[in-house]
Amino acid sequence: MYKIAINIIENEIKKSDDLKNCLSYICKFLNEKIEGYDWVGYYFHNEKNKELELITFSGIATEHTKIPFGKGICGTSALTNNPIVVDDVSKESNYIACNINVKSEIVVPLFNTKKNIGQIDIDSNTINQFTKIDLNFLIKINEMISEKFFKIK
Repeated sequence: MYKIAINIIENEIKKSDDLKNCLSYICKFLNEKIEGYDWVGYYFHNEKNKELELITFSGIATEHTKIPFGKGICGTSALTNNPIVVDDVSKESNYIACNINVKSEIVVPLFNTKKNIGQIDIDSNTINQFTKIDLNFLIKINEMISEKFFKIK
């Protein structure tokens, strides 16, 4: 499924001229087509306010449309520039609950050149949902977005 998904997403990125519409498509596609991807969203950095702002998502609405840098899994990734995989959110002291059904989470930064400008955040209602395959899959998606919209080569 991941190879097929990469091809579909790559085609969408190639034909898209609008970043937000492209990200919306990716969120909806992943949420609907990948089992266990129960909420998918893109947050972008607001450097002035030192917070993440939710740009687009697919899944249950969240009140967390702005997240301070350093707060929660997303805010931690924003500061460290590293992807984070959480197998069981109930064991994380810095976790921000988006809804009571979430059991695991993965966050993968999006870079413009080497600067972290945002991230894809995926919640799952299944414990231990995310593997190295998911991590590599999401890194690849973010690399394709960067190459298209931020001219990284």
